[in-house]
Amino acid sequence: MSTALLFPGQGAQEPGMGRDLAEANTWAMDLWKFAENAAGERLREIYWDGGEETARTRWLQPALAVVELNLYRACADFLEPAFAAGHSAGELMALAAARVFSFEKAVELAALRGRLMDEAGGGAMTALVKVDEAKAEDIVAKAKEATGKELVLANRNTPAQFVISGHPEAVEAASGLAKELKARAIPLAVSGAFHSPLMEEAAKEFRSILDKTDFRDPVFPVVMNATASPASQADEARTGLRAQMTAGVLWQASVEAMHGQGARRFLEFGPKAVLAKMLPAILGKDADFESVTIASAEDAASLTGGEG
Repeated sequence: MSTALLFPGQGAQEPGMGRDLAEANTWAMDLWKFAENAAGERLREIYWDGGEETARTRWLQPALAVVELNLYRACADFLEPAFAAGHSAGELMALAAARVFSFEKAVELAALRGRLMDEAGGGAMTALVKVDEAKAEDIVAKAKEATGKELVLANRNTPAQFVISGHPEAVEAASGLAKELKARAIPLAVSGAFHSPLMEEAAKEFRSILDKTDFRDPVFPVVMNATASPASQADEARTGLRAQMTAGVLWQASVEAMHGQGARRFLEFGPKAVLAKMLPAILGKDADFESVTIASAEDAASLTGGEG
């Protein structure tokens, strides 16, 4: 049975995430300390001791990187993945799992990405639920025309779940249009208009660092957010990651691509099941697949027969 690895992005955080694994393994704790140096913040105090601003982008992205990569490392020796994919910030972890760069480099890039996106600010994001793609696109087009402000369909998560991103005025107008269609509009707790052209200045700095970063060929293909296509070479991985901050997240198409190429077992590494919950909506409840979420040291030990 072919296995695909899934790594979530913002929204997957949980209180105390990653603590059990780190307190039991020196290598896991060391990655937390490395992340704190990279982020310039005591991340363990924020996420383990109930600190403030747990959803703040600049702290959350490196913290999630540590948690997800530690969970994966605990299981890696027992896995033979066929594919990997990460949702938004999770794409860095997917690339690290495929050995495109080291876990430490992924954490450094997550800290940089989080800081740049946090500093960019000036926008908003809202999830649209219970609406199909055609209606979501129509809502975006009408709100953009009515306000004259930037707005894009940023995330295509499932056939009935999308995220819009852009100027707050346009996002508000789109939310009103969605409610008229009996759809749900759920504002997201983010600091900016991620995956939209409003991230261009932040993206320029991020790309300049990526261009100086050593990328290796993935040891298994990584399906990239911006294209929903598998990257099998270093240049493909770099190109996909360079585009990601301003491009949309083609998550539904990414999952369909992996399943279409034989993936039947999906393993999500993160503090809670986020991406696994989308699978039935994407593939169909009766489709041939299974999903497992690895969210704790106990989950890792269960997957590895008690040796994780």
